[in-house]
Amino acid sequence: MPCGCRDLPYESRCSMNLAGVAGYSGQNAAALPRLYAIADSRCCPTARELLGFAENLAAAGCTLLQYRNKGGSSKVMLEQARALKNHFGTSLRLIMNDRADLCLAAGFDGVHVGQDDLSPEAVRKIIGPNRWLGISTHNPEQLRQAELTSADYLAIGPVFRTSSKETPDPVVGLEGVRRARALTRQPLVAIGGITRANAASVIEAGADSVAVISDLLRDPRKSAEEFFRVLR
Repeated sequence: MPCGCRDLPYESRCSMNLAGVAGYSGQNAAALPRLYAIADSRCCPTARELLGFAENLAAAGCTLLQYRNKGGSSKVMLEQARALKNHFGTSLRLIMNDRADLCLAAGFDGVHVGQDDLSPEAVRKIIGPNRWLGISTHNPEQLRQAELTSADYLAIGPVFRTSSKETPDPVVGLEGVRRARALTRQPLVAIGGITRANAASVIEAGADSVAVISDLLRDPRKSAEEFFRVLR
């Protein structure tokens, strides 16, 4: 079931005290697949559309999906998140954008936060040592700071220009991906304007995975299959 919109914004170890996180070892680095799919509620506003989109991605071989809902109520977000979890169980690793509380409530596998969200330290204390924690970064200094947290993977972007964000962060380009790779050994996700046409160059620049929203919306299963062929 294709979604209804086309252009959405890209997403928008240790000195920290982890005494409150029993058993955290700092060795929980994420084993990222090449394709990090993102489902945004603005393209799939109902649970039915969301599940249809995710089913097509899973059928193509996707194993990691982030659920983003920037404008919905907590009630709607939890209902949709639980629908995803109940439908896919453990067959699809599910990441909640921003909301550590809803990650726990829905039984998701991790949380992804941005620079203006709850701090990584606070998120880790909420989700515990075993769920994944990802952090968005947009420049070397943010990446260095994220490196000093308990994050399981780091994201860098926007790699390419995106016209769908009102106040986008500066484009980092492929050189920004190369610089990020030189600054961290953490698993690295590249995001922002990534398509089937440019995804291979992003991986060649040092990213372990590419996060994609817009270029999966038209015929999600076929699009995801083409991404996997390109990223093989």
